[in-house]
Amino acid sequence: MNLGPREIVILLIVVLVLFGAKRLPDSARSLGRSMRIFKSEMKEMKADDTVIEEDGKTEK
Repeated sequence: MNLGPREIVILLIVVLVLFGAKRLPDSARSLGRSMRIFKSEMKEMKADDTVIEEDGKTEK
């Protein structure tokens, strides 16, 4: 599924109409924070898995 320039513009207009110009920056900021938290949690989980595998233990 490829999005062309026309589809992207239509999508941006729909998002702007739904959220409004005032709430859009706040929503983007919240989404960015959530993505950062999610990525850091994923890194922690991978680090924990690596430690468990190195110890030779299997915990559930």
